[in-house]
Amino acid sequence: MGILNVTPDSFSDAGRFSSVDAAVRHGVNLAHDGAAIIDVGGESSRPGSHPVSESVELDRVVPVIERLVAEVGVPISVDTTKASVACAALQAGASIVNDISGARDCDMLDTVVRHDAGLIVMHMQGVPATMQTAPQYHDVVREVIAYLQGQVGAARSGGVRSDAIIADPGIGFGKTLNHNLELLAELERVVGAIDVPILIGASRKGFLGSILDGAPVDARDDATVATSTLAFLRGVAMVRVHNVAASVAAARLLDAVSTAAQQGVLT
Repeated sequence: MGILNVTPDSFSDAGRFSSVDAAVRHGVNLAHDGAAIIDVGGESSRPGSHPVSESVELDRVVPVIERLVAEVGVPISVDTTKASVACAALQAGASIVNDISGARDCDMLDTVVRHDAGLIVMHMQGVPATMQTAPQYHDVVREVIAYLQGQVGAARSGGVRSDAIIADPGIGFGKTLNHNLELLAELERVVGAIDVPILIGASRKGFLGSILDGAPVDARDDATVATSTLAFLRGVAMVRVHNVAASVAAARLLDAVSTAAQQGVLT
């Protein structure tokens, strides 16, 4: 999944794609680099960020989605917590809703069902503005699994097709460095406990900078590829990244090794 932030305050892109033309060009490049899905977001969810109005978010994402649908051949998802924005994005041609709140908006499931869309539900402790203020868990892996199981079950009960649901443990969302590392170390446990595909979004996040002695955002792509590789090896179905080409290369190598092993080439 390629990340396309159309916000002026993205932690990674710093507003480089906040104009429609720049955003569409970048989306086309993401598809060219091998993105299976392009995820368009109009509201920053970086730690300390605050919500924007519905009208602002709509103005940011709808024109970009409309043009991308016409110009790329991959599905478009909208990264939003607002059912009204999801509805407009789906009407504009998006086919997936990526909801970091886990579908807390009471109208979100109905919106997804009405449009026969896909749904990504994520775990987040708190809200972006305060989520990194001393997050605490008794057992982060167990609690994240239980939450995602509940949200997946609620989505099914609300009418979302089982084969249209993806779950995201929410790396970096209301979690300390150690919480993130525990989740990554126990990804096989997460994958095994939740009967829908798992998505990991760790690209360029702050915990990688902490591990790399304060490396700036633009110096975290190698660590992101390492995280993507770890995730794929432990059964994760998709990674959400800024640098699509690098993680696609890692995935292709893993696929080649797996295929060779299955064909007996490595014996």
